[in-house]
Amino acid sequence: MIRSSLISVCIANFNGMEVIDDCIRSVYAQIGNLEVEILVHDDASSDGSSRYIHEHYPSVTVIDSKENAGFCIANNRMVAAAKGKYILLLNNDASLYPDALQSLLAEARQLSKPAILTLPQYDATSGELIDRGCLLDPFFNPVVNLDPQRSDVAMVIGACLWIPKDLWNELNGFPEWFGSIAEDMYLCCKARLAGYSVRALGLSGYRHLVGSSFGGGKVQNERLSTTRRRRAFSERNKTFVMLLCLPMSLLSIVLPLHLVLIYLEGIILCAIGRDSVIWREVYAPIIPNIWSAKGRIRNARREFQAARRIGLITWLAPFRWFPWKLVMLLRYGVPTVTK
Repeated sequence: MIRSSLISVCIANFNGMEVIDDCIRSVYAQIGNLEVEILVHDDASSDGSSRYIHEHYPSVTVIDSKENAGFCIANNRMVAAAKGKYILLLNNDASLYPDALQSLLAEARQLSKPAILTLPQYDATSGELIDRGCLLDPFFNPVVNLDPQRSDVAMVIGACLWIPKDLWNELNGFPEWFGSIAEDMYLCCKARLAGYSVRALGLSGYRHLVGSSFGGGKVQNERLSTTRRRRAFSERNKTFVMLLCLPMSLLSIVLPLHLVLIYLEGIILCAIGRDSVIWREVYAPIIPNIWSAKGRIRNARREFQAARRIGLITWLAPFRWFPWKLVMLLRYGVPTVTK
């Protein structure tokens, strides 16, 4: 591709044979005569998708991993190799509208400071709007934003995350000790503490097969469905972000309440589903995980707090104080938790 590309599209791939064509072709179909390079990190796929990309898309830079490294490491490797001024992280199960990159670039150029951006997210199957970025509740659960008038949000989903490479480097990218899930929350919360905005555009969009990589995480037949693996990573990593971001005065109140409620949730789900595996795999490890990661948490917290450039009230502006899980419970009932 072009030696000094303006935009580097980074696609983390693991066993994405069924979706990778739509993803890569959507990048090639972008309008606006933009300078674009595509990088794919193949995370030791077993379905032949890496070989397929090499053969059918020779202009794509493929980074082949010998082991399954996870989403955070995959994206860190791609951004390190990227030549672009701007980075777009794109899931392999996502595809861009034709004017997506043009819209993101125009927004980035008109802003006075670097920012993290995203586009409206649409369900690839139904075509329905999923979100325009997310707000957060007191326990760091993402709250779907559907308001077309609201552009400043608490976080954007990593399935389509635009960031200047210089800002990515300043924030030190994704935390590799997270593995997967909530790394986007980590990056956005850190950026906002440092005084950079996180914004969702009202134009263009992308389609996303939500849940195809980790399972669950979406509403099916008017019921919320998730998997033990997704929930385990989610509850652990959201708790990590809470520990990094909140000042001690607020953390001393929110964290104990969060842990009480999360363990109560685990007890209820186990009782309803008569499945003790949910407790063992999802909820029981939360405090041991915090303890085992205490050194990393302490160091990262110092980094977060040292980078703080805005006041707490401003940082909390895109939070909503009614617990989002309760909203979802009232709307869809008890979630189905599968393997």
